[in-house]
Amino acid sequence: MVAKVLISPVTDNPAMNILTQERRNQLYALLGELPDRSRPISAKSLGSIVHEEIEVEQLILDLNGLESVPALFARPKGDGPFPCVLFNHSHGGNYAGGKRELLIGRDYLFERSYLKDFVERGYAVLCIDHWLFGERRGRTESELFKHMLWHGQVLWGMMVFDSLRAVDYLCTRTDINHARLATVGMSMGSNMAQWLAALEPRISVCVDICCLTDFDALIDARGLDGHGVYYYVPSLLRHFTAADVNGLIAPRAHLSLAGNYDRLTPPAGLARIDAALKNVYGSQQAQDHWRLLRYDVAHFETAEMRWEVMSWLERFL
Repeated sequence: MVAKVLISPVTDNPAMNILTQERRNQLYALLGELPDRSRPISAKSLGSIVHEEIEVEQLILDLNGLESVPALFARPKGDGPFPCVLFNHSHGGNYAGGKRELLIGRDYLFERSYLKDFVERGYAVLCIDHWLFGERRGRTESELFKHMLWHGQVLWGMMVFDSLRAVDYLCTRTDINHARLATVGMSMGSNMAQWLAALEPRISVCVDICCLTDFDALIDARGLDGHGVYYYVPSLLRHFTAADVNGLIAPRAHLSLAGNYDRLTPPAGLARIDAALKNVYGSQQAQDHWRLLRYDVAHFETAEMRWEVMSWLERFL
């Protein structure tokens, strides 16, 4: 049974809200047979570690009723409530990495940890291990994709579901400002940021780094094998373009950073999405809430890109 996405209007136009929610529900329905989103969430604290002089709580979350979800949570000192970033880790073939990317980064991320950048600027942060990664590793991506497919599930759908439930968990915490939630990620984490913000209206700010991909442009460039099998959702292209998915984020603040030499994001597709989203945001009188910045780099984050990320959060979160 597919659970309904929570309705939370984000514009002053009731007709537009209804249409957007219908499309949101349609996108959610493509994600396979998902667990019941209304079931209670539980959290177990395993104590804290100190990283870069920041106290980081280690959590075990029950988000899906099928498999425990290890997570890391950190916040500034004080009582709060704090604005919070749901940080989405990347793929990069490093299944052992997962949530530790928040602490130690990756070779394609700017050298300063996102943990330090978030907490020192007054944001709390949560990062979960997704299916296959970190403390949830053990099966291959191909094996789990096939296993889920036989059971009517979609691997990406199950990943997205855990992120949606992570938002539900954050909204149970009294030290978090539930009206000030952002999502940020690189590569696979970029995909997650886009889909999470598209499906969850409580996310007020989205930042995606190096994975805004137009599906048709990817096909034309013969780039399908550049993405892991996790990325593929049955029948998606019959109903949605990448611009359609990202259009569901409007009029909320959305920054996208991309490399012109990144084979995962063909330039022609970036231009196509940018033009479409400028129209969407313009139609909602929110032109300054969408921005695509392109750099002459490949699949990595530069110092300038990190500066733009943090400036965007300072402006809108």
